[in-house]
Amino acid sequence: MADKDAKTAKPWGGRFREATHRSVERFTQSVHYDRRLARHDIAGSRAHARMLARVGVISEAEAAAIVRGLDEILAEIEAETFQWRPDLEDVHMNIERALAERIGEPGKKLHTGRSRNDQVATDVRLFLREEIDRLDGLLHDLQSALVAQAEAHPGLVLPGYTHLQRAQPVLWAHHMLAYFEMFKRDRGRLADCRRRVNLCPLGSAALAGTGFPLDRESVARELGFDGITANSLDAVGDRDFVVEFEAAAALVMAHLSRLSEELVLWASAEFGFVELPDGFCTGSSIMPQKKNPDVPELVRGKTGRVIGHLAGTLAVLKGLPLAYNRDLQEDKEALFDVVDTVADSVEVMAGLVARLAPREDRMRAALRGGFLTATDLADYLVGKGLPFREAHEVVGRAVAACLDQGRELADLSLEELRGLSPAVDEDVFEVLTPEGSVAARRTPGGTAPDRVAEALAEARAWLGRRG
Repeated sequence: MADKDAKTAKPWGGRFREATHRSVERFTQSVHYDRRLARHDIAGSRAHARMLARVGVISEAEAAAIVRGLDEILAEIEAETFQWRPDLEDVHMNIERALAERIGEPGKKLHTGRSRNDQVATDVRLFLREEIDRLDGLLHDLQSALVAQAEAHPGLVLPGYTHLQRAQPVLWAHHMLAYFEMFKRDRGRLADCRRRVNLCPLGSAALAGTGFPLDRESVARELGFDGITANSLDAVGDRDFVVEFEAAAALVMAHLSRLSEELVLWASAEFGFVELPDGFCTGSSIMPQKKNPDVPELVRGKTGRVIGHLAGTLAVLKGLPLAYNRDLQEDKEALFDVVDTVADSVEVMAGLVARLAPREDRMRAALRGGFLTATDLADYLVGKGLPFREAHEVVGRAVAACLDQGRELADLSLEELRGLSPAVDEDVFEVLTPEGSVAARRTPGGTAPDRVAEALAEARAWLGRRG
């Protein structure tokens, strides 16, 4: 049953005969989270007020009063003394009502030529543009930590894996740079997303534009946008840019999760390839000896949370007719959580990677098992004239013999190797060491030391160009 109390003075209350029900007040209000957009909302309102004065819709004095009042409100918000009213639903109406109460009639003119529909679309774009720039900086720090790890251990060799089985030796630096490339692509995706975010919808009004002579381009310039949106219907109903950001963020998290998974494995007693810094681990409440890799585990877990928000936003959008629908209110909590989760995850992983300590002794021991130079022996035989498939079979027989005898390929004598193929010569042992194996992988993008040194130089140069 609807409330019997006197009607709350809503900005849209003119056509209603009864107050909003208490349960509806609770259900529809969003100010408890969308007030995070307050600074961006005020920036948009300042630009809108100045433009209204330039085109003659309001006076210069009224615009000055509006801007002054907005500045005062922003100061209160930043000082956390502003009184937020849930009955006013959202950040926009809270600020607009406070402005009108503060400066009187001019404050009531601010909303001329705009709607909350284009207003919130503008606020979210301003917010997201800023957060993309912040995330790009955090990813730069993470890439820098990966490059520093690569540079600190240029000759360190560890087993590379496929199917989580030891496959071939690779340089530690090469492994670090593989993640550098992942995050490089992530930064490229975010930059692409930013270009589509950075268009101004203000002036689209509710859905059809407005009859006032607004100068949308000047507002866009003042707010730092690259231009204006082209279609008013699309402008107020579009959240593609939110989905695109969340998709890019989900990929960032997927890459962080892959790195996290390797760190969890490498830090285990079974691998022992790395020592995680104490400041990025936790202990057990019952087992005093434990050092748990909680940071990478949590990053791995939070990845599912971000992927879930992406799926949720797509589900909100998939059935919406043009133009604005209140369903779009559901975009912000998910977006805010994605922004916070991915930024926190990147930041903490950058700190962990920077302090990571690889253990050469354990990596060297692991290189002894698994016949990691088998492909090198096959390639050697090909270089001596054998077809690759024949060489593959010869080395397979050698591996089988070693397994029966509990030996490694490098343990076989020259005579034993020649017994497998007369093409074998004394230089064969150069390719049966981990160092010989990595040195042979000289194709562009390979793990040979000179190639990795080139890649490191290019990574440093790229970071310098991108800032």
